[in-house]
Amino acid sequence: MHSLAQEIQGFSKSRLKKQSTCVTTATGQRLRESRDEAGEEHVEPLDQGCGIVLDHSLDLQVGVVRPFLLLASQDAAHDMETLTTHQVTHVLNVAYGVSNAFPKKLVYKTLPILDIPETNITAYLEECSSFIDQARDQNGIVLVHCNAGVSRSVSVVIGYLMAREGLPFSEAHCQVLAARPSARPNTGFYHQLLHYVP
Repeated sequence: MHSLAQEIQGFSKSRLKKQSTCVTTATGQRLRESRDEAGEEHVEPLDQGCGIVLDHSLDLQVGVVRPFLLLASQDAAHDMETLTTHQVTHVLNVAYGVSNAFPKKLVYKTLPILDIPETNITAYLEECSSFIDQARDQNGIVLVHCNAGVSRSVSVVIGYLMAREGLPFSEAHCQVLAARPSARPNTGFYHQLLHYVP
């Protein structure tokens, strides 16, 4: 019977399998980290993204969740004709790296939120809900947008319905999905909202 010390001495590093680790940075970029046989670390970018999938098609669809609460992509938020048609007075921008197009004409609140499952979306919900309340109290109409109007803005609006109207997650999610069929919170946001207690 071999002792552990004998097994360790007889072990060859060359028998180890090469391993690599995928890492997502704070900006949403994915990297592959690995080490070569000399122990040197190598980092290889897997994509250039910022936690979003680039989609160059124009999306001017606006989901009406409540008469005072609208949901859309950055395209709609940057199109004055769309904003005027829907009588938007306030814009809640929860995109990362998207500027506010009409700061002299509309009231803005900007919270750059990363669209990655690890982001604590519930930490932003009260601040977002207060801004939506402000627009409503001023008889305004607020447009909530992120980049694609699919995950972050959708999660914020679901959280608002849960916090202010007492809706359970399933009902809030269904109502938002009915207003904007492309709505799909990322897996992290989905699970956080599922267990969210306002």
